[in-house]
Amino acid sequence: MAIRRGRGVAAINYPTGMNLGGDPTQALVHSTPTGNFMVTLSSVDLGQGMKQIMAQICAETIGVPTDRVVVDTADTDTGPHCMGTFASRGTHRAGNAVIRAAREARQVMLEVAAEELEVNASDLETDGQGNILVKGAPQRSISIFDVALSAHFKRGRSISGRGMFLIPRSYPEKETGAMKPSTCYAHACTVAEVEVDDETGEVTVLTVRNVFEIGRALNPKMVEQQLVGGSWMGISHALYETTEPYYPNRDHGGTDFNQYL
Repeated sequence: MAIRRGRGVAAINYPTGMNLGGDPTQALVHSTPTGNFMVTLSSVDLGQGMKQIMAQICAETIGVPTDRVVVDTADTDTGPHCMGTFASRGTHRAGNAVIRAAREARQVMLEVAAEELEVNASDLETDGQGNILVKGAPQRSISIFDVALSAHFKRGRSISGRGMFLIPRSYPEKETGAMKPSTCYAHACTVAEVEVDDETGEVTVLTVRNVFEIGRALNPKMVEQQLVGGSWMGISHALYETTEPYYPNRDHGGTDFNQYL
């Protein structure tokens, strides 16, 4: 009988999305009469936090608090087209589409505000708190609430925008066969140290260390949750989702979900 120690190393290069046949995503953004904003997508939140990220992106682009944005992913039949929620493409593909739609909506919003304040739209800026200010003269301002009311009931304008983000299809080069099946990548490495009782087969995980290259973290807390959750998921797959801890004799293994752990 002995306790044996081992170390495992795994490294990945993970592609985001795909463009073997093109990879488009569309988004729609519009204001309600009270100055809240609705983002309409056919990209689906599977629990990865996409709705929160899309709300952040829209809010930052337009210049309003995040709680003034609602993301609707309810119906892929009637919503704007999306290739789907897969390959970790949501933030990159749908996020860029939302930016473009929100920019268009913001421009209309500033044009309506300019009419109300009798200035040029290029002379206006947002404060991120729900107000539009004249650059260099912040005492001259109007709330986005009032701008939305004016657009709907006075000016006859729709504060809305459409966004499309397309990764063009990649074709192989005839001479070399080279192509670009993806457009952006994440890189990671995980090192795990474990101890194994060679008599009972009991495994003790001592440490799991992860290094990830993720680019810009739009929501650092959610990124941390995904990385920690991914580690637990990997540990669970390795130790509980297969029969290896009991191989080759299953006499002491669980037989149903009540004995799963």
